[in-house]
Amino acid sequence: MAQSSEGASQHIVIAGGGVAGLTLAVALKQALGESFRVIVADPALAGPARADDRAYAVAAAARNMLEALGIWRLAEAASTAMTEMVITDSRTPDLVRPVFLTFDGEIEPGQPFAHMVENGALMAALLQVARANGVELRPEGVRSGTEGDGALAVVFTGGETLDAALLVAADGARSKLREQAGIGWVGWSYPQSGIVATIGHERPHEGRAVEHFLPSGPFAILPLADGGKLGHRSSIVWTERSESVPALLALDESDLLLEVERRFGLELGEIALESRPGAYPLSFGVARRFIGERLALLGDAAHVIHPIAGQGLNLGLKDVAALAEAIVDAARLGLDVGSSEVLEAYEKGRRFDTVAMGVVTDGLNRLFSNDSTPLRLARDLGLGLVERMPGLKRFFIREAAGLAGPTPRLLKGEML
Repeated sequence: MAQSSEGASQHIVIAGGGVAGLTLAVALKQALGESFRVIVADPALAGPARADDRAYAVAAAARNMLEALGIWRLAEAASTAMTEMVITDSRTPDLVRPVFLTFDGEIEPGQPFAHMVENGALMAALLQVARANGVELRPEGVRSGTEGDGALAVVFTGGETLDAALLVAADGARSKLREQAGIGWVGWSYPQSGIVATIGHERPHEGRAVEHFLPSGPFAILPLADGGKLGHRSSIVWTERSESVPALLALDESDLLLEVERRFGLELGEIALESRPGAYPLSFGVARRFIGERLALLGDAAHVIHPIAGQGLNLGLKDVAALAEAIVDAARLGLDVGSSEVLEAYEKGRRFDTVAMGVVTDGLNRLFSNDSTPLRLARDLGLGLVERMPGLKRFFIREAAGLAGPTPRLLKGEML
């Protein structure tokens, strides 16, 4: 493996200032200190964070990492622990939604398998910790240039060219850097869209998350911190056939609320829309390679999966933990952090897990997003069997928490 040298070898550029890119920057800067210059470049950093209704299910392993990096303490007040997960299978007009499977929300006493946290609170915490640790935040885009002797020419849209040991593409599912590197993409679009909104309700959710499997797709109700018009709030992720979405979103507020209520149910009493819902198309995709010449793909630039299991963000944070560990270990040995050996170790550690999760979520969506009576009978039988097997339920909870199998140090809450 190549030895590092001064200069360009001490520069790491991360293109993309979302959750994954900023978390990686904080992890690297905390571990490597002044010996490395860590830059996050994203045009969106030019202004205030864009308000939206996104909320994330942060699994226990990802939360361990955010705690170790000092990020979680700033976002925790805006988070809500999932104390229970309930799964039903029914049709939209059904007044009663039978529960087929219930998961206890703790992997250990006092340790929830996941927390819900709103995007705005998490991003504010990330930016604060990044600035405090000396991460350079540049409101610019980047493109990669030619690879030279131990460096990659990174061109910023402002005109500067910087020789870097490593460029990390955290620039989303339509990654320009992935395209420039000639890395192929395998994937497809689902005939579904995800509708996201925050719902107010009069009764407390008590930390319970609910996933209603309906013929058009899952309807998830996820607990948020108290507040809003009626005192309590939940986030919904409503999967609907794409052809139906424009008409749904065009409804006036009262009619749209009735459509939400048909799926949300009456257990939490009166409900209200905290804001107008937004929608986005759903797809599956995975890059043919996660690495290039002095280039690593991170998060959505490497993979996109169906939100049925709420694992998209957590897959990206697993990428962060694996890449940060590979880089820091190499740097401490005086090795070239952008070498093929370092990047191949990262790819090897993440590709199987990513493809496996993509296959599982795709299969679950195809199994549950239909109104086939034989399939309904088979899946409800399967859910019932899992409900009666505590050992298997514990296995699924640990998988959802991100704590099954080999785990990078950060996901265990250990510093690099």
